[in-house]
Amino acid sequence: MTRPSPHCTCRPGATVWLTGLPSAGKSTLARELARRLTPQGRRVEVLDGDENRALLTADLGFSREDRCANVARIGLIAEVLARNGVLALVPVIAPYADAREAVRKRHERSGTPYLEIHVATPVQVCAERDVKGLYARQAAGDLVGLTGVDDPYEAPCPPDLAVPAHRQCPEESAALLLGFLQERGLA
Repeated sequence: MTRPSPHCTCRPGATVWLTGLPSAGKSTLARELARRLTPQGRRVEVLDGDENRALLTADLGFSREDRCANVARIGLIAEVLARNGVLALVPVIAPYADAREAVRKRHERSGTPYLEIHVATPVQVCAERDVKGLYARQAAGDLVGLTGVDDPYEAPCPPDLAVPAHRQCPEESAALLLGFLQERGLA
């Protein structure tokens, strides 16, 4: 594994996995944090779940096995980026604790920081937001397997940080997460 020179002034990379229900505010938080960090010269990549589903994991469905494969693929990319000095922000539901744990262990094996952030918006608030119309489709019977409704969501227990995105604006959530990363020397 390649490590930065001890004389390097660059900041270490890390993976910041933002897990939560659909419409919890994961992508909004990741983009706001990236918007704040990029002008400071921080190397940041947002590995958005929807973008990955459209390209990287388009061959996968939504069975438990496929969801775990989705998380593993994105986790690999995040770990490679983070290992090379990039702050990888990963707003991906990742509903199963064991799949997220496998990603954490991959990071541990390479000595790469991994933080699991729970965007802890309750399902009722997510359903009201319904950014993609998923909750309405599920209620109408047009969608089966909606995470947190009729398919499991295993919240981190405990997360490295819980963000109450339903109680604050995206800027406040980003400030909370930024402060957390600064405390750990990652921002």
